[in-house]
Amino acid sequence: EYKQNYREPMVREFHQDRERDSSPREDPSIHPHYTALSIAREPRSRQGAEDEAVSCGDTSSGAATVTVTAQTLFKPNEDGQAPQIVVLVGAAGMGKTMTVRKVMLEWEEGTLHEQFDCVFCIDCKGITLPKEASVADLVSQCCPHQRVPAGKILDDQKILLIFDGFEALGFSLLQPEAELSSDPREVKPLEVTLVSLLKKTVLPEASLLITTRPTGLQSLGQCLEGEYYAEILGFSAAMREEYFHRYFENASKADMAFRYTRGNEILYSLCIIPVMSWTVCTILEQELCRKKNLLECSKATTRMTMCYLSQLLKHRDRNNPQVLQRFLLQLCSLAADGIWKHKVLFEEKEIKDRGLDQPDLLPLFLNEKISKEGEDYGTVYGFTHLHLQEFFAAMFYALEDDEETGSDLERLEKDVNKLLESYSESRKDLNVTVRFLFGLVSQKSMEYVGKTIGCRISPQAREELLKWLQRRHTGISHPSQAQKVSELDTFHFLFEMNEKSFVQSVLGCFTELDLQDVRLSLYDQMALSFCIQQWAGLGCVTLRGCFFHQQDPRAELNPLIPCSGASEAEGHPGAIAGLQQEELHCPIHLLRRALQHPGSALGVLRLQWCRLSEGCCAELAALLVEHPSLAQLEVGDSTLGDGGVRLLCEGLRRPGCHLRVLR
Repeated sequence: EYKQNYREPMVREFHQDRERDSSPREDPSIHPHYTALSIAREPRSRQGAEDEAVSCGDTSSGAATVTVTAQTLFKPNEDGQAPQIVVLVGAAGMGKTMTVRKVMLEWEEGTLHEQFDCVFCIDCKGITLPKEASVADLVSQCCPHQRVPAGKILDDQKILLIFDGFEALGFSLLQPEAELSSDPREVKPLEVTLVSLLKKTVLPEASLLITTRPTGLQSLGQCLEGEYYAEILGFSAAMREEYFHRYFENASKADMAFRYTRGNEILYSLCIIPVMSWTVCTILEQELCRKKNLLECSKATTRMTMCYLSQLLKHRDRNNPQVLQRFLLQLCSLAADGIWKHKVLFEEKEIKDRGLDQPDLLPLFLNEKISKEGEDYGTVYGFTHLHLQEFFAAMFYALEDDEETGSDLERLEKDVNKLLESYSESRKDLNVTVRFLFGLVSQKSMEYVGKTIGCRISPQAREELLKWLQRRHTGISHPSQAQKVSELDTFHFLFEMNEKSFVQSVLGCFTELDLQDVRLSLYDQMALSFCIQQWAGLGCVTLRGCFFHQQDPRAELNPLIPCSGASEAEGHPGAIAGLQQEELHCPIHLLRRALQHPGSALGVLRLQWCRLSEGCCAELAALLVEHPSLAQLEVGDSTLGDGGVRLLCEGLRRPGCHLRVLR
């Protein structure tokens, strides 16, 4: 009876603690949004860590993974022995605390009753622990506003004690054996009581679940015996899609948001990190509320990554911003140095030499990689994700230098032109870093970085990017020919910055777009569409042999196109109200919308061998009427069909059509 009486208030208290710790929109409830995470059954080796960083978050590479639940964490081995101590390891934002919440709910609902009679969770980051305490005192701390008969409960043998965020305690776990306690009611110095639990001198039959960032593993390993390690790897591909559908109540919106993210390879890869998935979903939900579709979503990859960064720093003490600024400048220098050298792992000496060995900051950005027994590599560190290293490398080139934050280290040369020219000539692996750099020098990013972390973005870097893009395409074009843009990445760079005036400055001296044999994802099409809308002098569009790709077979039934009824469609993800049939199968809808901007001077449109469907001809017919300047159209393709040609002829008959050449 006393167990039942204390179970509900304890879990309620647990929820209230998390609600106070949540952002306004973050739903502290578990069931609607909780998506299972992948774990590896032991921390991986240096080689495994390197593979993880290079693979950009492919949780299927190498390690055997299972889904995180209390049952899997304490699953008996082949001999039928269940582990008594489980250490759950994961970087910041990987979902350790969310997993603890899930375990608490499973216990509250009775699904763990065969394993555990009672579960206690001690939030090492969120509660103030006394200098001296007994195990019974720690249990009482779990539910401070309730009278809990801790002594009676501890007499029960089926107990699970959870320490969430163990690395935050910062205690020395090297305690004399003679000082350890065996009585759960005996008051001892807190570190002695904790070591007594870890070494099983007190409550030897109790089970322990310890969540920690990798930085806490070394000290833990010195006093644990027979422990079982599980490393959180984040969301697999299937789990990412499941999370999006759990986050959004409306299935159509979930499908829109996921396909938007899936089309952006960088963003999709980063969503292996649960907090990044939450950040992306939150931002896209706001966009859908404002615009009803994501075709003109202005929150590019850089902005979403900065929102993730501010989420990590949300609860940090802001009384001394100079410490954070100095740390970030050195972190960015480390990231850039690694990118140049194809390096994703860093020795402990490199961390200390740069002054990055700060326990409250380092674990937010770098993982301590644990070597397997017998491997003499020492401690090495790596960024949570390769794309995050590329983001901080871009910040190295974007941030203004501060003389006060300088060090005696041999500094990496901060030469934006060298970065850009290396990318143009041979280092195509720098693409993501360059893309992030464009996003960071936008006016909105400058304001955001200044407000959230107090650092300044260099206006000089912005000018160098503008000159490079203008110079890049001018050099490709022959002097006697029209100046044309023929690199798709240019449009991604401009879309990442998302400033109309900057796009106009870059594209103002060009008159032709020429892309050939390119597979255009939805995100590619959005980048093109954004740039074309600001391109007043665009006279010729050539997309020869380009395939307008939809990432998902279901997208054939549910294209992400704007209409008044699309966002209200309920039920089946493919339900779209209010669309004309010809719109349903038209991959050039975005292109047509982009070309509708006032003052368009389009004279030539080439769409040969683009596998256009019959429905696209209705869009082309409308384009003929909307653009009296359009004099030449090329659509040589075997997929148009008689019906498509009839639709095209309807446009040719209209008075507004001034076409002179049809091929």
